[in-house]
Amino acid sequence: MATQTTRDHLIEVGLEQIRSSGYNATGVKEILDRAGVPKGSFYHYFPSKEVFTEEVLNRYMMAETQRLQDVLGDIRLAPLKRLRRYFEALTVAFGMSAPIGGCLLGQLTLEVADQSPRLQPLLRDAFAHWQHGIANVLREAVERGDLSRAVRPDDLAAFLLNGWQGALVRMKAEKSDQPLENFIHIAFNILLKK
Repeated sequence: MATQTTRDHLIEVGLEQIRSSGYNATGVKEILDRAGVPKGSFYHYFPSKEVFTEEVLNRYMMAETQRLQDVLGDIRLAPLKRLRRYFEALTVAFGMSAPIGGCLLGQLTLEVADQSPRLQPLLRDAFAHWQHGIANVLREAVERGDLSRAVRPDDLAAFLLNGWQGALVRMKAEKSDQPLENFIHIAFNILLKK
């Protein structure tokens, strides 16, 4: 494998392993075994598991930023329809029928935000970026008159994001997509009605 390819391969394997098993249950050995590369390769690219997880998180956020842009950027649809479609796409990607259920941001936040001064700001910034993307669509809905002018898009985006993360936690506890479906129903059929 070429240098960049080995590094990328380790990140991809690590992303899958951390998403499926969690940060604390994933050791460097599990990553190396799944990647099929020697131990020295890991430490050649990453001085620690924490630095490695930073790269995994960056890779995850690149893909999620692309999903956000692809769905919310489709201006052929009204803003709230795009937002609903976005959360429906997240349900498919991270719900119970997905290969790996749940959100890496939420999972890492629960596991490491209190203990990792290196990862905590990255997690905070990732959530802020996500919230900003949602707020922009809500702002557009307000400007079009689809939502009341009294709506504060940043606060509403934070509320929706927090509700979504809570629904993902409940989904895991209940082993059911019902909390995600309930979130979408309440958000779009009640909360975001004009």
